[in-house]
Amino acid sequence: MNENFDYRPIDEILEVHGTKPKAIIAILQDIQEKYNYLPAEIFPYLAAKMKFGEARIYGVATFYENFSLEPKGKYIIRCCDGTACHVRGSTPILTQLYDELNLSETKHTTDDLMFTVETVSCLGACGLAPVITVNGKVYPAMTPVKVAELIKELKEEITNG
Repeated sequence: MNENFDYRPIDEILEVHGTKPKAIIAILQDIQEKYNYLPAEIFPYLAAKMKFGEARIYGVATFYENFSLEPKGKYIIRCCDGTACHVRGSTPILTQLYDELNLSETKHTTDDLMFTVETVSCLGACGLAPVITVNGKVYPAMTPVKVAELIKELKEEITNG
């Protein structure tokens, strides 16, 4: 185990959910909520605490798309690329997000861990297409210009604390 990693939050989560294998999804959800991803250090620790195979825990974490093994930014921006959004211009919006944040199809999170950009198949807001969300807040009828303005506002929010 990593001596520099603070396992106290993990212990608190285990106190809430217990250590039975049936609680693994809830435990992983709470850990991800705490860290914005699942740090590698948690897998051997959980395996020891839960008396459950590390590979099985890792298997659960990689099976479900909601779990991330990579650090995510403070602002998680999801760009819908479902049919309605795609037809109404989600591709230029995604391109603008990448340009504004110096990201790409292979690099999803900024180096300062402030922004993560993800594409999703559907956000369930087809009538508002094209749509993005920022930490779950829906931004309808987006355009590349609106994206540039939104990113500017978010960066100012970071600067002004």
